[in-house]
Amino acid sequence: MATITTEAAAAQDLLTLVQWLSPAFPLGSFAFSHGLEHAVSTGTIRDGAGLEDWLSGLLAHGSGRCDAVLLSMVLGGADPAETDALAAALAAAPERHQESLTQGRSFIATTNALLGTSWPEMVLPVAVGLQARRLSLAPETVIGLYLQSFAANLVLGAVRLVPLGQTEGQRVIAALGPLIGRLSQELAGSGQEALWSAAPGADLAAMAHEHQEVRLFRS
Repeated sequence: MATITTEAAAAQDLLTLVQWLSPAFPLGSFAFSHGLEHAVSTGTIRDGAGLEDWLSGLLAHGSGRCDAVLLSMVLGGADPAETDALAAALAAAPERHQESLTQGRSFIATTNALLGTSWPEMVLPVAVGLQARRLSLAPETVIGLYLQSFAANLVLGAVRLVPLGQTEGQRVIAALGPLIGRLSQELAGSGQEALWSAAPGADLAAMAHEHQEVRLFRS
């Protein structure tokens, strides 16, 4: 009988996490723009450079950072129900919370089926952190891949909305790599004291999107 080495187990766990956070995983992420649609419609984002600046702000100072901290808290053993309630209280707009809850509900439903667990619905970063506890991966790895998935989904939306070419979209994702790497190291092991946000423009765009008459996305 073959022995599974620690390295082989970690490699398999990494593949599992990549599967969970890939566009093929049935989260319905393509239906949400996180307020990006409003920012494009008002001309705030016109090209790749504007998109990169917008996403950098979300990651370093806004909802991306908050998601990373919530994820870190759950990976570190925080109660998922309490953390889910905290995430709901911190949501800048109803659509923001609905976006995260809808994706989290889908994530939990699918991973429950795959893993034989029976967790209730919760927002996406809490759900990912809870199921990722079983993986032999460093917190910075889980956080880094989560943030890359967060950014990549919004880039895919911008490719349709701005519009951007596929190559320009990939350039933006690549340009965000160093920031994502730094944040994943910085926020690994962080707790509730690290929860703060300073991205009012993105928050206002999410609020305004709720009243936008013509739209392609649910947020």
